[in-house]
Amino acid sequence: MAKEITSREENYSQWYLDIVKKAGLADNSPVRGCMVIKPYGYAIWEKMRDQLDKMFKETGHVNAYFPLFIPKSFLSKEAEHVEGFAKECAVVTHSRLMADPNGNGLIVDPEAKLEEELIVRPTSETIIWNTYRDWIKSYRDLPLLINQWANVVRWEMRTRPFLRTTEFLWQEGHTAHSTSEEAQMEAAMIHEVYARFAEDFMAMPVIKGAKTANERFAGALETYTIEALMQDGKALQAGTSHFLGQNFAKAFDVTFLSDKNQVEHVWATSWGVSTRLIGGLIMTHSDDEGLVLPPKLAPTQVVIVPIPKPDPEIMLVADKIADQLKERGISVLIDKDDKNRPGFKFAEYEMKGIPVRIGLGKRDIENNQCEVARRDTKEKMPFGLDNIGEQISVLLDDIQENLFARAKSYRAEHTSEASNMAEFVDILDNKGGFVVAHWDGTTETELKIKEETKATIRCIALDALEEEGTCIYSGKKSTKKVIFARAY
Repeated sequence: MAKEITSREENYSQWYLDIVKKAGLADNSPVRGCMVIKPYGYAIWEKMRDQLDKMFKETGHVNAYFPLFIPKSFLSKEAEHVEGFAKECAVVTHSRLMADPNGNGLIVDPEAKLEEELIVRPTSETIIWNTYRDWIKSYRDLPLLINQWANVVRWEMRTRPFLRTTEFLWQEGHTAHSTSEEAQMEAAMIHEVYARFAEDFMAMPVIKGAKTANERFAGALETYTIEALMQDGKALQAGTSHFLGQNFAKAFDVTFLSDKNQVEHVWATSWGVSTRLIGGLIMTHSDDEGLVLPPKLAPTQVVIVPIPKPDPEIMLVADKIADQLKERGISVLIDKDDKNRPGFKFAEYEMKGIPVRIGLGKRDIENNQCEVARRDTKEKMPFGLDNIGEQISVLLDDIQENLFARAKSYRAEHTSEASNMAEFVDILDNKGGFVVAHWDGTTETELKIKEETKATIRCIALDALEEEGTCIYSGKKSTKKVIFARAY
């Protein structure tokens, strides 16, 4: 099966597409730019969704659902917001079809034109804030901490499964607060939740930072981001959290009566991550043999493969091993296929990225042991059957930690500093990765660098130190280094 995958060195983009297809994560759809998420790919998303949902609820948030369609006039109410999304919107203009009088199938019924066009949601700030106007009357109604799991549509020209599609799945949080300080604390707290999820569960190290004014979410006063580095040296924006100030509250007249009996506009945040995280997961850990999954997000953490094929005696022992693993909360699959040879099965489970494979034959049982193979290092080792549950549990933790350490080491090796444009371009062209450099703080310089090198400022790291220097492009004074990269 690995021979069907293009190597990363030969063609990284095709390698990624091969992994998505061969591991059974997604298919192309009849609709350009959209994808069919297959059961295995969706199972990974469910693991992500369930863990994030738990983390949101632990911080006091609740789930709701808002309409897919947004009146066009809503988007016009916040100027920066409509400008940011106008070119990506899908627009519904009519409400029904009719038979073509000329006998050529169906046509749009010209009599069914909508009085006001509807936008298929690219994001939900406008319709949610229109709703919040009715929900919020007093300081007693605040804070309002709501999240929704939904799909959105952004009309993309260049698409790639999971990373950038016209329709994708995501969560979007929208919160309302009585003070600016509380809203800013909310945005920062969610930023930390995203970083913790990425590192603790995805085993994907991230840089926490703030976006420049030019890169902020449309309508935000501040955008916080987590930035990850993929194996081809490109950055991936993995999640964002936005402090919206009072922009949307003023646009939709969302006010409350304060504890001082004064009418004030509320303060807002929004934040989200999407199925793009699956793309990040693939590109952070996988290899030329297939998908590599961190145990905490693997739909199946352990597969037991009878050798040479299922046999009553072997299956009895396999069931006992599976029971021990399940008691520890480990997801396990027993391979009961009697048609394919073990070598084929090994390759299939390697392709799917299952973290641990247990090979079990009659001779193993006689020796009270089994052969264990770990997906991350491909190392094989004998494990005794006594206390197998504890041994596998420790091994899964070790795989999780190793994947994170490996990704962090790659990022360290591919983080460089540049003191001038010649060094900057050389690093981008020949090494890739994050480039730390001085910037003069102007949007003009930021756009010039992007135009000439295709590199963008990924973030101003939250732990960046005040440091006098000169901008690599303009030569003007700079007080802080920022992080550049070419990105997805």
